[in-house]
Amino acid sequence: MITVFYDSQCPLCVKEMAHLKQYDRHNQVILADIHAPDFAVYYPHIDQQDAYDVLHAETDEGKILLGLDATVAIWQQVNKYAFLKVLRWPVIRLFADFGYRVFARYRVPISLLLTGQRRCASGQCDLPNSNPKEISK
Repeated sequence: MITVFYDSQCPLCVKEMAHLKQYDRHNQVILADIHAPDFAVYYPHIDQQDAYDVLHAETDEGKILLGLDATVAIWQQVNKYAFLKVLRWPVIRLFADFGYRVFARYRVPISLLLTGQRRCASGQCDLPNSNPKEISK
C-alpha cells in the first residue's frame, strides 16, 4: 500500500488521482487530501505546505517519497506506466527532477491551461465515486 498526499483544490491533481484510482483495483492506494480539516491529526509528520509544494507519498514502511520518486512508486503500486522508471536513471533523473520542480511550481497555471480551471469552483474538487473516509483518512 501507498498513501498519496494530494491537493484537492487543484483540478489537474484531482484528475490525476481519479485516473490513478481507475487502475487501483486492489485498493493499494490511499488518497489523503492535504486540505482535509483533520489532515494534521492523521498525518502530523507531513507538513501541509511541503505537501502542497511537492507531491508526497508514504509507503507502508513509513518511507516518505517526494516528487517523481513518489510518482513512480504510486504508478508501480497499480502496475501501470512501468516506463516511468526511466525517470529515475541517474542522468535522466537530473533533468526529470528539474522538469518536475518547474511543473510543481507552476501547476496552478498549468492546471488552468489543461483543465480550464485554476482552482476548483467550490474550493475543492470532488473525486468521482470517492469514499470520504479514504480522502481524509
